[in-house]
Amino acid sequence: MLAAGITALAGCSGASEPAGQSEDRVNETADEPSQATTRIGFVGDVMLGRSVNEQWADRNPAGVWGSTLKRLQGLDGLVVNLECCISDRGREWPDKVYYFRAAPDFAVPALQAANASVASLANNHILDFSETGLKDTRAHLTDATIAHAGAGPDRDAAFEPAVTEIGPLTVATISLTSRYETYAATENEPGTAHVTLDSSTSGSHQRVEKAIERAREQDPDLVIASLHWGPNWETAPADKQKTFARWLIEHGVDVVHGHSAHVLQGIEVHQGRPIIYDAGDFVDDYIDKEGLHNKRSALFELLVREGSLEELRPVPVEIVDETATIADETAAEWVHETIQERSKPFETPVERTDGGLSVPLDGA
Repeated sequence: MLAAGITALAGCSGASEPAGQSEDRVNETADEPSQATTRIGFVGDVMLGRSVNEQWADRNPAGVWGSTLKRLQGLDGLVVNLECCISDRGREWPDKVYYFRAAPDFAVPALQAANASVASLANNHILDFSETGLKDTRAHLTDATIAHAGAGPDRDAAFEPAVTEIGPLTVATISLTSRYETYAATENEPGTAHVTLDSSTSGSHQRVEKAIERAREQDPDLVIASLHWGPNWETAPADKQKTFARWLIEHGVDVVHGHSAHVLQGIEVHQGRPIIYDAGDFVDDYIDKEGLHNKRSALFELLVREGSLEELRPVPVEIVDETATIADETAAEWVHETIQERSKPFETPVERTDGGLSVPLDGA
C-alpha cells in the first residue's frame, strides 16, 4: 500500500462526445496503459460560470469538455479545482471584483460527464455568493456522488479529508488555500481551509498535520493535497511553496496538486511523489494574457500500478471558445517544451515518448 490516502472519485461515463471531434486526436497523446493500472487525472481551474455557463447551459452540458471528453471518461477518476460555486441562490460577497457561479442543471451533469470524482473547494471564489452558495455547492456535489474538500460550515469541516474509492484504490484528499484570507473558515463560521505557507506559523501547520492524520486514519492507498496557492500569472513557484510542498510529502501526502496561477509551472518529484506546482486552467472564460499562453495547460494523468506510483503523464490541452480541447500540434509542442523547461530547476526526469511526455516515479 502507498503511504497515505486519496480523495474520492465517482464518475459518470454515459455522456456522448460532441459531434465532429476526432477520436484519433484523443488517443494520440499517450500509450495505452495495461488494464491493471489505475489512472487518475488532475486538472487546474474548472470555472463553469459566466459565459461558459451561458454558452453550454441550453446545450449538451458534456460539450464543455470538447475533444477531451473521451479521454476524461477513460480515467478511473478526475480531481479538479472547482473555481466557482454551484448555485442559483445567494447574495454576492461585498467588495469583490469577480463573481463566479454556475447553474446546477448545467454544472452537475457536466462534472458527472467528465468523470469528476473529487472537487477541491479551497479557493478564492467558493464563497462569491456567500454561505448560501457554498452550502448549495456542497449539497449538489454530495447528491452527485462527487467528493469534495476544502470548504465547509466551520474550520473543522473545511479541513476534513474527503475519502472515496477510485478504481481499486481508497483515496483521501485534503484541500487547502493560501489565497483570500477573507474567506477563511473560523471555529464557528463557514469558509475555506485557509493556511499560511510560512513554516514559522505553527498553528496553520498543526491544522494541516491533523488533516493528514485524519486522512491516514482511513487506511487509504493514496493521499492527495490539492492546493490553491500563490499569486496569479507566475510561471514558477515561490520558495515558500516549494518548502511547503516538500513538507507535505514528508508528512504523508502522495500527490501535491497545485493551482491558482492560471499558468503551467514545473513538476518536481520528491521522495518518489509528484508535485504539480500549478496545473494551469482547464476551462474558463478568462482573458488570454499576452505572452503567457494561459489558455494552454495539461491534463495530468497519474498511473498507479499494483499499489505503486509509476508515472505522471501530462496531456496537452487548450481552451478554445470556452471549451476544453485536446491541444493541436503547435500548442502541444509549446506545452511539452514549457513543462520540460519549467521542471529543469527541480532536476525532474521529464522524458519524451512516442505518446508525449512522461515523468517516471518510484513511489512504492
